Order: sequence, then C-alpha cells, then structure tokens
Amino acid sequence: MSGIARALTFYGGVPQLIVPDNPRALIADPDRYEPCAGDTVLDFARHYGTSFLPARVYRPLLANLNERLFQKLPGCRASAFTELDAPALQPLPAQPYELARFKAVTVHLDYHIEIDKHRYSVPHALVGLKLDARITAGAVELLHRGRLVASHARNDRVGGYTTVVEHMPAAHRAHLEWTPQRLIHWGQQIGGATGALVRLLQEQRHPEHGYWACLGLLSLSRRYGRDRLEAACALALELGVHRYRHVRDILINNRDRAAATTPVEWISPNHAHLRGPSYYQ
Repeated sequence: MSGIARALTFYGGVPQLIVPDNPRALIADPDRYEPCAGDTVLDFARHYGTSFLPARVYRPLLANLNERLFQKLPGCRASAFTELDAPALQPLPAQPYELARFKAVTVHLDYHIEIDKHRYSVPHALVGLKLDARITAGAVELLHRGRLVASHARNDRVGGYTTVVEHMPAAHRAHLEWTPQRLIHWGQQIGGATGALVRLLQEQRHPEHGYWACLGLLSLSRRYGRDRLEAACALALELGVHRYRHVRDILINNRDRAAATTPVEWISPNHAHLRGPSYYQ
C-alpha cells in the first residue's frame, strides 16, 4: 500500500478508481465478477476517497511507457496525462496513508480493550461489545459498526493503561479527586500507621497501582471502621508487609483483634526467696 500511496503523491492527486493486480496482500477473494479487497485496502480507499477494482486474474497491466511518442497522435502518455488526467484527479488528503492492521476486540468490564498487552479505554456504555481496532504505528482507533468511538496514541508499555476521563462512569470520575497528597492526608487522619502505609503504597513502581491500593484501604475503613484499620496497618508494618491485600487479609481473619488481646509474657519479679546461680556454687 505504501507504494500506491507514493504513486498518488507523485501524480499529485487521486483517481476515482484504482486498478491493481490481484496479489493476496491486497485482494482477499479474486473473484472474476465480484472481487473482495482486504481490510487494509478498504481502509486505504476510505482514506483517499477512491475505490479499487482489481484487474482480471492472470491478466496484469503492462508497464506505462510514459515518454514514448504516440504513433498516430501528438505527444506521449506523459503529456496526455498532464492535459487530460491530471485535471480530473481529486486532491490528495492532508496526510499520506499509514499502513494499518485490524483486530477484533471485546470491551472488558473495566471499559478497556487490550492491544499488545496494553489497555485502552472506550466509552463505558460499550462494555461487553465487540469492536474493530485499527492499529497503526502511532495510533489505536476503535470502531463500532464502522463508527469511530475512541482514538488513542499508541503506547507499547506492557501492562499499562491509557484512559480518557470522559470514558469513565461518574463514580470512577469521582475517584480522580483523590490526589496522592489527599490520600496521604486521609491516612494520617485515621492514624500514624495508616498514614505510613499510604506513603509506602504511593512509592510503588506504577502510580496507578498505588492509587487503587489506597482507594482499597479507604473502602476497608468503611467496612471495618477506622480503629480496626489503624490496628491492621500497625500489624502489617510490624510484619514488614506493605500491600493492600495484606491489610485486607488481616482484617478478614481478625488478626488485628487477636494482636490486641494477646497477653504479655509473665516474668517473675525479684524477691527474697529467689535463689540465683551463685547459690549452687
């Protein structure tokens, strides 16, 4: 396709019809009467506002001898193109065509689709639907029944997320108000241990991981209460574990309560009847 794009740029315009050969890379079904072009060819035609009608099978076009003079007419093919064909061409689009590949994708429950192990958001109303992803070197476009519903810059970070705020449900948009500073302030209001754990969560490799872990702690305070959350965070810090799931498991298993009620080891006080090691020497 890049060769055809360069040819159109050379001509300085776009014909209403392009007649290529029948290579498998272009024509998915070289039927004599109703040939079917591939997705990339159709996308190319949409970009340039033209159509493809492949030549008959095994009947390739001959190379144009542009500078050879006509035998019975004045001029040559090049001059005839300049006088007759060039004025009839459509203007070229502002940007040349960029080769694209297509992939069928499903919108996950988190209103994201996955391309090459990176997730891109779409409007949350499309959860569960099948979309067509148009993937180029620099962009990912998502289409539903041929209509563009989302467009993102290409991102190759494995495990990462590219999310547009407008695609999020209202409840998820409210979470964006929880900045790192606000999360730390919230943790300190519950207690020193919770504040310390929130700071540690903010230091994770990917910021979004720490963000969601802190929101998880917030949900635990609503379910178990602030006092129990503070006790669970204190125990987690004592055990050297700094993850949301560790605090959650401590609360589920009531380990925070067990730690609070564990009796202190009894130590005998000194008194006159106590015999020390020197007594037996």
